[in-house]
Order: sequence, then C-alpha cells, then structure tokens
Amino acid sequence: MFADFAAYLADGANWVGPNGITTRVLQHLYYTVLALGIGALIAVPAGMVIGHTGRGEGLVVGLANTMRALPSLGLMTLLVLLIPSTLIPPITALVALAVPPLLAGVYAGIANVDRTVVDAARAMGMSPWQVLWRVEVPNAMPLIIGGLRGATLQVVATATIAAFVNLGGLGRYIFDGLALYDYTRVLVGAVLVTALALVLDGLLALLVRLVQPGTGRLALRDPALQEAIDERAAVAR
Repeated sequence: MFADFAAYLADGANWVGPNGITTRVLQHLYYTVLALGIGALIAVPAGMVIGHTGRGEGLVVGLANTMRALPSLGLMTLLVLLIPSTLIPPITALVALAVPPLLAGVYAGIANVDRTVVDAARAMGMSPWQVLWRVEVPNAMPLIIGGLRGATLQVVATATIAAFVNLGGLGRYIFDGLALYDYTRVLVGAVLVTALALVLDGLLALLVRLVQPGTGRLALRDPALQEAIDERAAVAR
C-alpha cells in the first residue's frame, strides 16, 4: 500500500485536472478560510468587547464548552436535512468548530494585557476605543494568533466532512477510497490533510513568534506611544 501511495504521488497526472491533488488542496483551503473568516467575524468582536470590559466571562466559558461539545458530522447531517444547500451545512459545522478557540484567544489576549499599561494609556487621555486598538490589541496579538492557530488546526482536520455531502477537498480521497475499498486513496487523503495542517501550523507558529512584544520582529505598536505608556506604567509601579 505504501508503494502504491508513493507511486500515486509520483504520477503527475494525479496532480492536475478537476480531481487532481492541486484542485483538492485549493478546495480544502477554500473551505478552511471561509469557515475561519466567518468564525472571526463572530468571535473577534465578541472577544474584544468581553476582554476589554471584563463582562460576560462566564458566557465565554459556557459558549466555548458548549460549541466544543457539538459533534461536527452530526450537526452537518442535521443541517443537510433542514437546509437545501450543499455548502451551508458543512461550513456552518466548521464555523461552530472555529468560534470557541478564536473567541477564547481574543478574550484571553485582551484580558491579560498588563493592567498597569492599560491604566497608563487611560491616564494619557486615550479614549476606550484608542486603548483597545492602540494598546490592548497589539499586546494581545500573540494570544490572538494562538487562538487562530488552534482554530485552523481543528478546521483543517474536520473540513474533510465536506466530502460527505459531495463537495470537494481532501476528504474526497478518504470518502471515495472507503466506498471503493481503495485504501491507498484513503492514505493519500489522510497524509495530505496531515501535511496541510502541519504547514499551516508552522506558518502560524512563526507568526506568533514574530508578534511577541519586545522582540522587534514585527512592529505592531507605535514605538513612541509604547515608550510613553511604559514610562507611565513604570512610574505607577
């Protein structure tokens, strides 16, 4: 089977065309990005408000635990019966999977910014909106990207269920292979999903390192503003 797997990948004909590996990878990325984008539209504003105001922390924990407990395949199957669409059910199931880690990452990032720094920014006359966007969000970015990293891994791995309702993606190899008892094709799908997840995880891990405060690798903060806030925070301490 492993020899057949290597031969399958070595055959250039399997990489092109509507059923080729390249097309399947792009389809899988499309479902992943779409689900993460919709999930971010829901989770990021909610996480910012809750982290900034400190209100609704119990809601975050309860919602995250509830949504994590939802079975993605079961939810998608139910939605297939209720919604006459091929794309909405799997994307909805993936969004439900993406929201908890995104929400937790944004909330935790904002809430764990040094309160002395936040108080110093307010003492400089910044409005709540300025404090959020110019101080809290830049300093919270490592945890925010960490939440995105966790959500991406879960969505990439679970996006294979799109093939269950005859959509594309790398899950097509797994479902078609099982239907035809072609386990080489199943192995191709499993390895490609794993490889895609590892590549995306590596890129996001690198991004987390780049946005670490104080490293200077990726400047997300206004240096003059940050210096002034640090000075005021040092005096407050």
